[in-house]
Amino acid sequence: MQGYTGRSDELLARLRRIEGQIRGLQRMIEEDRYCIDVLTQISSATRALQGVATGMLDDHVRHCVRDAIDEGPNAADEKIDEALDVIHRLIKH
Repeated sequence: MQGYTGRSDELLARLRRIEGQIRGLQRMIEEDRYCIDVLTQISSATRALQGVATGMLDDHVRHCVRDAIDEGPNAADEKIDEALDVIHRLIKH
């Protein structure tokens, strides 16, 4: 079981809202909307995705990493390395 399994309905609902934001962005481009308005919506969608990502990272640490710690140092190190790798990818600009 994944760390986010208990919240999958919530995550899917958030992702569907983000999907709607992306469709809205496509319409804005099709309608030749003002660039600042489009960029503002892109920023909003980006923050929404970051919110999903940080929530999943929280779940990963609290579930997968914690379970790996119980398994022993090698399993813990592997999960910690995974978490650090994804953190580095999330914060890269």
